[in-house]
Amino acid sequence: MVAVGAVVSNMMAVQSSHCNSCQPASVKTTAGELLKNGLGWVAWQIHRTVSHTSEEARKLLQDWAKDPIMFKSAGITDNTTLSLGSSHRYNIYGNDFDWGRPIAVRSSRENMSDGKMTVFSGAEEGSIDFEVWLFPEVIQAMVNDAEFMNTITV
Repeated sequence: MVAVGAVVSNMMAVQSSHCNSCQPASVKTTAGELLKNGLGWVAWQIHRTVSHTSEEARKLLQDWAKDPIMFKSAGITDNTTLSLGSSHRYNIYGNDFDWGRPIAVRSSRENMSDGKMTVFSGAEEGSIDFEVWLFPEVIQAMVNDAEFMNTITV
């Protein structure tokens, strides 16, 4: 599941109005498709799913206003689901409460489940930070996967 953010300007008649929304979206594949097509193909599928125009986002919000539904993520995932969240538009490292610049990012336990991945813009320009919650046996399988380990920096 991917939480898709939409920023819509001029949603209302007032020129200065600005609206933020988030909606769930999903990309499904099989292990066979993933192995056949690779991670770049999966990234493209996610890109196609989350790409939308302001007009499409506006229509989604107008439809929601007519029939509002509150999204609940609890109970919709199983051990074959990877959930991805965050936004490059939110400068997580830009917060300074006079304690100094943050050196790491953590989410609350209430927002986590097996397979939940949060991606933040990194502290260094052009970098990204991942927060991943996985069962220990899943982490061990990843460590044992040479192809995977060759693609990451630990």
